[in-house]
Amino acid sequence: MTTKKTTAKQARKTNANAKATKPATNKMPSKKATPSGQPTKKLSQFQAAIQVLAEAGEPMNCRAMVEAMTAKGLWASPAGKTPDATLYASILRDTRKGNDATFAKADRGLFTLAAK
Repeated sequence: MTTKKTTAKQARKTNANAKATKPATNKMPSKKATPSGQPTKKLSQFQAAIQVLAEAGEPMNCRAMVEAMTAKGLWASPAGKTPDATLYASILRDTRKGNDATFAKADRGLFTLAAK
């Protein structure tokens, strides 16, 4: 009668497999609900810029858009140091879409919503 000894490597492998088979618990934070019962959804920087430009009705530069978004509570920078540069890059990418673009360049550094 012989007994089989397990090595340390085999024991670690067995423990790793046991951990992997445990069911994962999904503890997502609950979203706040609006009075109508719908969960609120945060706007992206791009979406907030669209809303700010629509309300302004005149061309704006990116720094002014970011300041307006923050003041109105539409969007806040998640500890970014240059949110206006990020927005500028996003808008420039969008303007290259041609007829499908959301933004249009009004002047150097100034953007407006594209006429559709």
